[in-house]
Amino acid sequence: MSNKVITPRNKDFSKWYTDVVMAAKLADYSPVRGCMIFEPNGYAIWENIQKNLNEQFKELGIKNVYMPMLIPETLLSNEKDLVEGFSPEVAWVTAGGEEQLTERLAIRPTSETLFGDYFSKRIQSYRDLPILNNQWCSVLRWEKSSRPFLRNREFLWQEGHTVHATKKEAVDLTNKMIGVYKNFVENFLAIPVICGRKTESEKFAGADFTNTIEALMYNGYTLQAGTSHYLGQNFAKAYNIKFLDKDGQIKYAHTTSWGISTRLIGGLIMVHSDDFGLILPPNIAPTQVIIVPITKDEEVLDVCYSLYKNIKDFGIGIEIDESDKSAGQKFAESEVRGIPIRLEVGKRDLKDNTFVMVSRDIGKKQTVQLNDRSADVVTKELSAIQNRMFDKAKTRISELTFPAATTDEVVAQINKQPGFIKADWCGDETCEKKLKKKNAIKSRCIIDKGETTCVVCGKPAKHTVIWGLQY
Repeated sequence: MSNKVITPRNKDFSKWYTDVVMAAKLADYSPVRGCMIFEPNGYAIWENIQKNLNEQFKELGIKNVYMPMLIPETLLSNEKDLVEGFSPEVAWVTAGGEEQLTERLAIRPTSETLFGDYFSKRIQSYRDLPILNNQWCSVLRWEKSSRPFLRNREFLWQEGHTVHATKKEAVDLTNKMIGVYKNFVENFLAIPVICGRKTESEKFAGADFTNTIEALMYNGYTLQAGTSHYLGQNFAKAYNIKFLDKDGQIKYAHTTSWGISTRLIGGLIMVHSDDFGLILPPNIAPTQVIIVPITKDEEVLDVCYSLYKNIKDFGIGIEIDESDKSAGQKFAESEVRGIPIRLEVGKRDLKDNTFVMVSRDIGKKQTVQLNDRSADVVTKELSAIQNRMFDKAKTRISELTFPAATTDEVVAQINKQPGFIKADWCGDETCEKKLKKKNAIKSRCIIDKGETTCVVCGKPAKHTVIWGLQY
């Protein structure tokens, strides 16, 4: 069985994904091709992501700022690698009203240049360092194709930017932030990830190195869930970010940048959801529990209100569906929205002083006694759902991680069943490009030192790499 408006996942994964987005009312299409409207259900998830990460950032001393949306072309052009990396995706403003601008303004595809200019004016001495800033904003990249949350011309994200006196401090921060992302994605989104370093060809334009966390979707495709970049002194030299050190010497600073985006919502859908709709981990779900009165009998409603208050007092996101829809319609709607727990209360239940608790992730129904401990039972089940969802996704990674010793083995596995392909690589970009041409296979991250021989050329391997198909 499935939701009739949702294409079965195993029949057409791409159509299934779009159907879930629309049925759960997460997003809708914008009048501008490639852009989307965040509906309340979708934006509420992003708000929870923002809330939880913000709390962690502030504990680390990171302060939020906001940069302008527009970047002068001359400023953007200061960093050669960045310009080359983003040039095909940059959207330009060329006129203001009826007046043609003397200089084109880029709509930010990323904000390293703005922060670079800002830091150069703000920093004079080592006493001004470190600077730890973050901003929540939208960016615009002129993508050729689009899919809600996964690939849009305009999307929401978070981007952190820091400045440090030494390489060690900057590298330590780069590594710390990818750890923050890993913990967040695993503990809140219930998505297990592989943490590693991008190859030279896949790293962020202008970075010395890029750390990444890679997630595996239900269909075996991979998703970059977060990145953290050590920018070295590249941006400092391009934007004149200098400081006077303790010895009175003028030095270039070391900078970092790191971020996640609304792609995480796409990942949530593709890792956890099913043919009935969305399934949300309790730790990130805007509504964790919904109470459905089977009838509008006054006694039934009184019990629902009492349950609502008791559970809400535990800090749980809860609502009551008092609409005029049938019980069946209410059940289906709660399922498609992915609400972790549904509580059903009817006249028959009251006779036994009970209610029915339904867990969205496994469809399990439990009869729960209506007493002072009812809220505790619900709280424990929310925790159990969170753990089950993570364990299920982790098992899927184990099932869809495949070793490969030759190019033919990599290609054969991708054609049979995509997943994380674990294969050694010599470190030569030529070999990486050869493999990339085979079924659009890309290196996802370097995870270890190579143990055997390169999967492409057969020479001694420098790295063990996770390869796969990407969103």
